[in-house]
Amino acid sequence: MESLWAPWRMAYVENAWPSSCIFCETPSTQQDEKNFILYRGKSVFILMNLYPYNPGHVMIAPYRHLDDLKKLSAEEQTELIQEAARSTSLLRQTMNPDGFNLGMNQGKAAGAGIEDHLHLHIVPRWNGDTNFMPIVAATKVIPEELTATYRKLASVFRETQK
Repeated sequence: MESLWAPWRMAYVENAWPSSCIFCETPSTQQDEKNFILYRGKSVFILMNLYPYNPGHVMIAPYRHLDDLKKLSAEEQTELIQEAARSTSLLRQTMNPDGFNLGMNQGKAAGAGIEDHLHLHIVPRWNGDTNFMPIVAATKVIPEELTATYRKLASVFRETQK
């Protein structure tokens, strides 16, 4: 049997979550490349998921610490949806996926890993991107290193800022 090593996943597997909110702390550090922040808007920002389901998996989060979609202001709602549309367009242009999954998990019962700060997942999908690994080995194979994907996407997201 061959081994597939993905040591960067261990923090996720062990549930080693930081004590503070990553969606509040990450944008406040002003270290975009280190934190994989692709875009900073007026009320939302876009960052890559450190534990992606597929290459190019990004998340859009409001700066405000909110746990429910209905708590977003009209301006935040508008910017969130506008950035989701722009993100899918830029991901399509850069990575050429065949489709996308967009979703929010509100609350622990819905599968939210970080349940107290709302965020929207955008996952690029390709025809045939599923295989036996998630079923047999509970492992997802990501064919590109996170920093390589970040470099590919960061320039495109920055070039198209409003």
